Amino acid sequence: MEPSFWHERWERAEIGFHQQHINVHLQQFWTQLQLPPGQRVFVPLCGKSCDVLWLAGEGYPVTGVEISPIAVEAFFAENRLSPRRWREGAFEYWEADEIRILLGDFFSLEPHHLTDCAGIYDRASLIALPPALRVRYADKLGSVSPCASRLLLVTMEYDQTVLAGPPFAVSETEVRALYEPAYTVELLCTRDALAEESRWRERGLTWLLEKVYRLNRR
Repeated sequence: MEPSFWHERWERAEIGFHQQHINVHLQQFWTQLQLPPGQRVFVPLCGKSCDVLWLAGEGYPVTGVEISPIAVEAFFAENRLSPRRWREGAFEYWEADEIRILLGDFFSLEPHHLTDCAGIYDRASLIALPPALRVRYADKLGSVSPCASRLLLVTMEYDQTVLAGPPFAVSETEVRALYEPAYTVELLCTRDALAEESRWRERGLTWLLEKVYRLNRR
């Protein structure tokens, strides 16, 4: 999956993956990471997610990374934030208050970009990627965030033969294969998402689960 795929999705406003409201799993389970307020959180492939605002409002400075300039500009404009902007290496930095978004390719990140991040929130990153890229993503995430000891991960499971994705189905078995033994992996919640979101049924799915995991670096 090339970067052009996501650029085109944003250019055509085909952003069904964007949630208009704060993610319910984030609100319910974030405290279970036991991350003290004031610790910086990394949000990969953040788009223009309002979850970033929620985290900042709860006292957590946020660093996001996003490849689409349309998404980054929209995030600050729609939330009436006036960012400072500057260029360093492979990234253009956008920063306002406690929110910093690096405009560029996730796979260009280096450890120095995230040395001050103590936690990670992933709702729409892992499930945005096809299988081969998920392996590369998980390896990269672990290598560039050495100080991030805790991770809240949200995934989806459904019949991939019915819906091609993205978002992609990622099983619990795959989550454990990707992240163990570097992390302990604990399943916190399984939710029948199809019962609450009819749009997936309209796309042909007969079952859909959302799963929430807490990962702690060993």
